[in-house]
Amino acid sequence: MTPETLDALALGAAAGIGGLVIGSFLTVVVSRVPDSENLMRRSACPKCGEAIRARDNIPLVSWLLLRGRCRGCGERISALYPAVELATAVLFVLAALYIRPLAVVPAYLYAAAIGVALTAIDARTRRLPDAIVYPSYPVLAVLLTLGSWASGDWSALARGAIGALALLVGYGALVLVAPRGMGLGDAKLAGLVGLVLAYQSWGVFAVGALGAFLLGALWGIGVIVRTRGGRRTAIPFGPWMCAGAVVGLAVGAPLWAVYQELLGF
Repeated sequence: MTPETLDALALGAAAGIGGLVIGSFLTVVVSRVPDSENLMRRSACPKCGEAIRARDNIPLVSWLLLRGRCRGCGERISALYPAVELATAVLFVLAALYIRPLAVVPAYLYAAAIGVALTAIDARTRRLPDAIVYPSYPVLAVLLTLGSWASGDWSALARGAIGALALLVGYGALVLVAPRGMGLGDAKLAGLVGLVLAYQSWGVFAVGALGAFLLGALWGIGVIVRTRGGRRTAIPFGPWMCAGAVVGLAVGAPLWAVYQELLGF
C-alpha cells in the first residue's frame, strides 16, 4: 500500500471509532433532550431500572452481543440506538475522507452529529429542539471561520453566510405561506443546512437544497399510498433536509457540473 492509502485508512478508522463514541452519546441526546432530561444521568433500563454496565455500553458491539435486550430483565432495546451509532460512524468516515480542505472537517463532523440527532428526534417526536439548533449556529460559525483562516479561503465563508440567509428566508416564507406544511423548526434548521452546503460550493448548495424537497416528496407519496392518507398527512421534514444535505455534499458538485454542461455554461 502507498503511504497515502495508509494515511487514508488510518484517518477513516479514527473517524469511524470517534463516530461510534459520539453516536453513543447522541443516543442519550435523542432520548432525553425532547423531554428536557439531564444528559449526565447514568443510563438505565427503562423497565427494570438497572444501571447500564460499562461492558454493556460499548457502541454497537454491546447491542449485538446482547441481541438487543437488557441483560437484567430481557426488555427489548430499540434498534434506534445502534442505528444512530452506525449512522454517525459512517458519516464521520465520509466527512473525514472526502470533505476538503481538512481544516473544515471538524465543522462537518459536528454538522453530521447534530444532523443524525435531529433526524432521529424529528422522526420520533416531530420536533427540532431549539436546545440543539440554536447553539449550532455559533459553533458552526466559529469552526468554519477557523477553517477559512487556516485555508485562507474567506470567499467560502462569505458564500456559506449567504447560503444560510437564503435558506433561512426561503423556509421562513414557506412557513408564513403554508404553516401546516412547514414548521418553524424547519426554518431554523434551514440556516444551518444552507451554511454547510454553500460553504462548499453553489452547486452543492443547489443540489442539497432541492434534494430535500425531492426526497421528502417521494417519501410523502409513498406514505400516502401505503396508509391511504391525504395530502395533509403530516410528515416530518427535518430528516429530509438532512438527507438532502448529505446528497448535496456527496454528489452535488459533479451533478451541478453535468447540469451546467447540458445548459452549455
